[in-house]
Amino acid sequence: MSFRAPLLARTVRAGAQCRAGPRPASTRPYSSPAGPSSSSSSSASSSSAAAAARIRAAQEAQKRMYALRSQRNRSVMMYTIGALALASGITYAAVPAYRAFCAATGYAGTPMTDPARFVPDRLYATDDSKGRPITVRFEATSSDTLPWSFEPVQRTVTVVPGQTALAFYTATNHSDQDLIGIATYNMTPEKIAPYFAKVECFCFEEQKIRAGEEVDLPVFFFIDRDMLDDPGLDNIDDVVLSYTFFRARRNDMGHAVFDAPEDVVQKASGFDGYEHAPKNA
Repeated sequence: MSFRAPLLARTVRAGAQCRAGPRPASTRPYSSPAGPSSSSSSSASSSSAAAAARIRAAQEAQKRMYALRSQRNRSVMMYTIGALALASGITYAAVPAYRAFCAATGYAGTPMTDPARFVPDRLYATDDSKGRPITVRFEATSSDTLPWSFEPVQRTVTVVPGQTALAFYTATNHSDQDLIGIATYNMTPEKIAPYFAKVECFCFEEQKIRAGEEVDLPVFFFIDRDMLDDPGLDNIDDVVLSYTFFRARRNDMGHAVFDAPEDVVQKASGFDGYEHAPKNA
């Protein structure tokens, strides 16, 4: 009796399980554990992003370097162009500047053309200057290559320091074509040049004379009264103003210059004895 009861209980439980059906599977979602493959994929993505960032940074740095180099090259080019332009300007202006200096100071026997000397209180004779008459002699020469006759209308003029005077030269073109000439000048003795001031003059300017034409060329001048205070001029009472006409030619810049050998022009200008004389461009 006691043996059959446990057996009957087991039988009843088994029958109940059969009637209830099989146990349902668990509804919890399945999650596989993180494996080696997912870790490798994340690491590769991070490496690619870092590499791309480094490439972009390198490209930006290269662009900045090229821009800075280009700016420096432009600056160097502009400085070079400026230096060349300055050098060309200095070279071009050297001869006119030298002549202007000579005209302002009387250097190398060049008569003065400084406008500061032409103020009214210097353009009259005083009692002291009236006792120092000075004879100015005029000379004229034309180059062999220029078929002009060139001569002073008057050979001499007598003036006193502070007194203005007007003289004329005459030039005639004897050729059958229009010609351009340029005149240079100098003073003798040279030490009178700082006090010989020209108000108007035809020198160093293009003078175009038509075929067969004759023209008058004026020279308006005075001798500064300051010469009376220069003891080196106490015995000077006779001076010479000399002009020489040369045929003109065009240089590379299109300007008219003397068409004559350099030494001939220098001698006519009174610069042949000076080391740093201006050159005919």
